[in-house]
Amino acid sequence: MARMTAARAAVEILKREGVTDAFGVPGAAINPFYAALKASGGITHTLARHVEGASHMAEGYTRTHPGNIGVCIGTSGPAGTDMITGLYSATGDSIPILCITGQAPTAVIHKEDFQAVDIASIAKPVTKMAVTVLEAAQVPGVVQQAFHLMRSGRPGPVLIDLPIDVQLTEIEFDPETYEPLQAYKPAATRAQIEKALGMLNAAERPLIVAGGGVINADAAELLVEFAELTGTPVVPTLMGWGVLPDDHELNAGMVGLQTSHRYGNATFLESDFVLGIGNRWANRHTGRLDVYTAGRTFVHVDIEPTQLGRIFAPDYGIASDARAALELFVEVAKELKTTGRLPDRSGWAAAAQEKKATLRRRTHFDDIPIKPQRVYEEMNKAFGPYTRYVSTIGLSQIAGAQMLHVYRPRHWINCGQAGPLGWTVPAALGVAKADPEASVVALSGDYDFQFMIEELAVGAQHRIPYVHVLVNNSYLGLIRQAQRAFDIDFQVKLEFENINSPELGVYGVDHVKVAEGLGCKAIRVTDPAELGAAFEQAKKLAAEHQVPVVVEAILERVTNISMSTTNDIGNVVEFEEIATEPGHAPTSIRTLKV
Repeated sequence: MARMTAARAAVEILKREGVTDAFGVPGAAINPFYAALKASGGITHTLARHVEGASHMAEGYTRTHPGNIGVCIGTSGPAGTDMITGLYSATGDSIPILCITGQAPTAVIHKEDFQAVDIASIAKPVTKMAVTVLEAAQVPGVVQQAFHLMRSGRPGPVLIDLPIDVQLTEIEFDPETYEPLQAYKPAATRAQIEKALGMLNAAERPLIVAGGGVINADAAELLVEFAELTGTPVVPTLMGWGVLPDDHELNAGMVGLQTSHRYGNATFLESDFVLGIGNRWANRHTGRLDVYTAGRTFVHVDIEPTQLGRIFAPDYGIASDARAALELFVEVAKELKTTGRLPDRSGWAAAAQEKKATLRRRTHFDDIPIKPQRVYEEMNKAFGPYTRYVSTIGLSQIAGAQMLHVYRPRHWINCGQAGPLGWTVPAALGVAKADPEASVVALSGDYDFQFMIEELAVGAQHRIPYVHVLVNNSYLGLIRQAQRAFDIDFQVKLEFENINSPELGVYGVDHVKVAEGLGCKAIRVTDPAELGAAFEQAKKLAAEHQVPVVVEAILERVTNISMSTTNDIGNVVEFEEIATEPGHAPTSIRTLKV
């Protein structure tokens, strides 16, 4: 048997589990692992500027391709606590990432040693497993179990904490005979699928709600095939956006309180049956449950059995991986179609498309300062259907989801449940690292951008190009809009007169100077007519210099983006003008009918 340190054994297992990239920050307690990483080779390491940033890079990396598992590494104590936000974000969105932390020696963990903290206990609520390994001989089994858990059932993150003496201890381990454990995923039965499909067939106005679980299961093509076989319109959730192209004849649009389309909500409110696959019934999607569920029958398919009935009781629930369920849905639907037992849904589908052509929001404004809607219109023109968009939270994300277009799975990479400010820059770097040939475009408001702006230097150092669209109104826009209900405008203004950049007026932070100081390129735009040219220049600069390029659009200070103020998807307030002629929404999926 081969003898090696436990740290080296862990690295060898990572490679045999398919890991080729890792993100992290070294330190004293994790240096033995880094030494093994260097000696073993085969895993590219990207040095982050902040350990939380490393965790979000790992998230972006995982979300880019089926089967990816991002790895983030940090030393003990605060490095572990810094990565808790990334673990929370990953667990909320069912994203597998592996967090490896160093730890004080086993003999002094309980003695308040320098940077010793019970990170396993801290991380337990936001992981599938969090463990401090106290015996070196257990390291191979724990790492093997970590990958098994991350891939089994509902995917999610794992934290492994390795005391420095455990890392350094030699053990017997033969990497040549190592084999990953087979993942467990629940699968629907034929009887369950037949019953669910029977309920769908009995409905007059059915919809499919496709969640992120469909994308996690790499089952988008099956979802589209099933929808086409049955003629059923599809509502993608925010996490499921891209499961079928926005211009597909069965795409009914997104539903919800904020990241929704006027036509999507209108079609949903006319439906009488909903088949949810791989979705959570998240509160920003459903709003008030009495409104959302009234007059509708629900079937819910989810990989996690305890998710069934968590938000509301479906009329029928199936615990199944989305791919396994959709394979059977397609099989049974094909049989029914062959024998002429599928209803004609063409009228219902056409009605959904009619709404898509009439219920539009206006995007074309020529105002200076720039109205945010125009930014997304110009993004639609500049960035093609293969663009991978990355965004996290705020009015920028909400408006982007209302107005941008997505055509492929994993091309809207979004932190849906946690929404931590600062997520976008590191996540975009992780996406660009996972797919170096892709057109990666990040979208942030000014506060999200400022939270982890130092990670831009990672893109400059490691030559990771992407375009970052920064919409700047020097305001906490989403919080300001929420404060309207309290009749306050309190502690949400970021404005100040920057003595070093007086040309900015009250917009404060000079993002162009900061980005350039971090080794990147940046362009500021104040006139909407110049946005298109700026986006084209940004693409060229990113390709030429192989660094992140920031395009900052100076927005009007206050814009209220469409959303419900009563937690009711039937009562979304359109604060701005709606489209009343085709020129008001020139990049809409369907030409506006008037």
